[in-house]
Amino acid sequence: MGLLAHPGGPHVILTQRAAHLKDHAAEISLPGGRIEASDDGPESAALREAFEEIGLAPERVDLLGRLPAYETITGFRVFPFVGWIEPPVEFALDSREVADVFQVPLSFVLDTANHHRESIVWRGETRSYYVLPYPGRRIWGATAGILVGLAQVLAPPS
Repeated sequence: MGLLAHPGGPHVILTQRAAHLKDHAAEISLPGGRIEASDDGPESAALREAFEEIGLAPERVDLLGRLPAYETITGFRVFPFVGWIEPPVEFALDSREVADVFQVPLSFVLDTANHHRESIVWRGETRSYYVLPYPGRRIWGATAGILVGLAQVLAPPS
């Protein structure tokens, strides 16, 4: 999860996956993917995938930490790392995987009024998930869950 410094406050870097993909076609996601044999663990995989998908050089990312692992309903375990990025940044998209890259203000992500819950029946079970309805985009599922997790970690104690 890249947090890009911005004069109006940090922005989260998100992608829209290519429409021709077999899985999660045209959905909003964070840059990322599977750990490969050449990776030195989840952190290395996250940096490699961000470079492959959007051209973000690993040396441009100051890793701040990792959120708790996120379990998807399809059985995947996602290790969300949070990194700080200073501009300028020029993105180079891998069109085989990514149709678009865009930014959402971190303030939008942190505002709990934007954390909506929806549900669906999947494989005979009712599953609920988060949706963050950003103008012109529908951020939902694992991506929204990870963003809500970040908001919960950063929330002031009550």
